[in-house]
Amino acid sequence: MERPRALAGLAGTAGVGLALGAAELGSAVVDGVPSLVTAVSAYVIPFVPPVVEDVVIGLFGTSDKAVLAGGTVMISLVVGAVAGLLGRDNRSNATALFAGFGMLGILAAVGRPLTAPVATVVVTVAATVAGRAALGRLLTLLDRADVRSPYAGSGERTLGGGVGRRQFVTALVGIGATAVVMAAIARNVMRPAPIDGDEVALPEPARVLPDVPPAASLDVTGLTPIHVANDDFYRIDTALSVPRIDPVEWSLRIHGMVEREVVLGYADLLAMPLIEHDATIACVSNEVGGHLVGNARWLGIPLPDILDLAGVVEGATQLVGRAIDGWTAGFPTELAVDGREAMLVVGMNGAVLPPVHGFPARLIIPGLYGYVSATKWLTEIELTTWEAFDAYWVPRGWAKEGPIKTQSRIDVPRQGSRVPLGPTVIAGVAWAPTHGIERVEVRIDEGAWQTCELSVPLHEDAWVQWRTEVDLAPGQHAIQVRATDGSGRTQGQAPMPPRPDGSEGWHEVRVSA
Repeated sequence: MERPRALAGLAGTAGVGLALGAAELGSAVVDGVPSLVTAVSAYVIPFVPPVVEDVVIGLFGTSDKAVLAGGTVMISLVVGAVAGLLGRDNRSNATALFAGFGMLGILAAVGRPLTAPVATVVVTVAATVAGRAALGRLLTLLDRADVRSPYAGSGERTLGGGVGRRQFVTALVGIGATAVVMAAIARNVMRPAPIDGDEVALPEPARVLPDVPPAASLDVTGLTPIHVANDDFYRIDTALSVPRIDPVEWSLRIHGMVEREVVLGYADLLAMPLIEHDATIACVSNEVGGHLVGNARWLGIPLPDILDLAGVVEGATQLVGRAIDGWTAGFPTELAVDGREAMLVVGMNGAVLPPVHGFPARLIIPGLYGYVSATKWLTEIELTTWEAFDAYWVPRGWAKEGPIKTQSRIDVPRQGSRVPLGPTVIAGVAWAPTHGIERVEVRIDEGAWQTCELSVPLHEDAWVQWRTEVDLAPGQHAIQVRATDGSGRTQGQAPMPPRPDGSEGWHEVRVSA
């Protein structure tokens, strides 16, 4: 007799769910075993077409990683449903599909950094076997539920069939609940948080910046602060989970076109002269008026000091940073030594560099978008030629060179807000790292441009706040802003999308008075 297709599919879904839950719990309990959901999600990222990637980021923004992980789980459950359907008449089909499912998890996981291959294989196999066993049990109960009596009328089942159905439903609910509980325990209770350096005592910098003077910050409610707090600072990277890096075990390797290879530990970095520097960094995917940009007070070692230890040889035209998860960024070597405050950073806004922002060390190169320079969780610096290597985002359609474009943003008033008649404060931030901001102008309803008041700049690498006051008549109004940098360049009006080298255009908000 044919089993109900829907119930067989549910059985397969429950089996895969149990396998995922067991694997997540194993990754939380056993050192060196990564989350299979994270591993498989990261494995498929390079194969996602750029157009799909743009759509996902446009729709979900910084939640794209959660969406990808959720999509991986959903696809896995669909695979489980297929396994249940295939296993209706031939259990070996379900076994083969589960085996392939487990093999994909192993292939995706064992290649990740900090992974213990043997432990990962053992946990994955055990989880897969548990899921397949759960499916087998559910299909057996479904067999019993489908047994018909030769004396019963059409559509009627025996008493044993009724018992089988009740047992099937009970087992299905139990297996599903067990899977959810295991995943919840793994995610929220047992999985260790990233090491955050709470016990690290940062030494006194050799160059300490003074406190922010009052004139460097304008008093406007709703205006983005000069230094964005660490918890509020934007995060953009390809890591689906924040790496757990022990600073005692961590090391930085400088190699390639150098006179001598150098390996530095975390203690070695902290023993070097540290400097503080105020700098704005931005993501190339930031839209006009977007918030994928921030300013912080960074603490670190001048990058030229690091490179001097290795001795860069002539002809090394590209510096490549490698993260612990394999991500890469590359920029012209000359930009590390041309006088800008290129840094190997260990601190942020007076604290140890947070895990989400790159602990134990990252690169900050003022004037360059993060995708070509700001390697987090840094483990390698390689000196090579410009032609020899394309970093992570270049083959995916982004420009190889990524200088930050002059930009300005309106923070106050907000888009679509209602403002009082008469004097209205308009304020925001503007940035042009390495050039500084010379002038910010605002206009209402395409009228005359009005020059704004600027905060006293902390450095040409740091953004400035700006404000002005205008009288608004009753009705709808369009407010636009533009900035001119220290080189005399005024940002262009024509809208340009982020791909391939950063967005352009004047930020505009519409309000009613």
